[in-house]
Amino acid sequence: MQNSFEIFKYLKELGYLKELRDRLWWPNSGTFEVVVGAILTQQTRWDKVEKALANLKEADMLSLEKLSRADHKELAKLIKPSGFYNTKAKRLKWLSQNIIKDFGDFENFKNSVDREWLLSQKGLGKESSDSILCYCCERDVLVVDTYTARLLKNYGYEFEEYDELREWMEEGILSNLDRVYELYEEEKPINEIFARFHGKIVDFSKDKK
Repeated sequence: MQNSFEIFKYLKELGYLKELRDRLWWPNSGTFEVVVGAILTQQTRWDKVEKALANLKEADMLSLEKLSRADHKELAKLIKPSGFYNTKAKRLKWLSQNIIKDFGDFENFKNSVDREWLLSQKGLGKESSDSILCYCCERDVLVVDTYTARLLKNYGYEFEEYDELREWMEEGILSNLDRVYELYEEEKPINEIFARFHGKIVDFSKDKK
């Protein structure tokens, strides 16, 4: 594998994504739910996140305004399936309050937020911030994670920094966009290509466990 496009092509030829649950792969992309999910998924499996999200929906708590005013104990109880629920409850409430303070509402946040602001928020690292930018804000950002690093290591590529890995992955796609369009038999937005590429890697890696 000479570049990330070759990995993309290999995974696509294997049939990934095998199940397209959303146009951008992450469930309910473009919504506030992605912001919540990006925090809940830290250090846990997605099936547990889904249980926590279902609890929030059932309690009618899955909104920016309601999370910003949530009672800590009640919120922690609802998201308990995701683990580290006390810490995550604090982070969800803080983040919701800061979004309202700095952006006013979710739509303005979605259109105006940048990576620097996200990284300044307690509990949001690079992967979580990029997930929000890619899957919630629909920006041209490719999320990389431990699955990505592990897959590339199998091909002899290792990166010391998250941003180096992300840049290498993005460059391989951007330098071969015409070939990507040929695989899809149509032109697709870069955000959608990046989003689904990350999804291909995650789903492939889970299947290989």
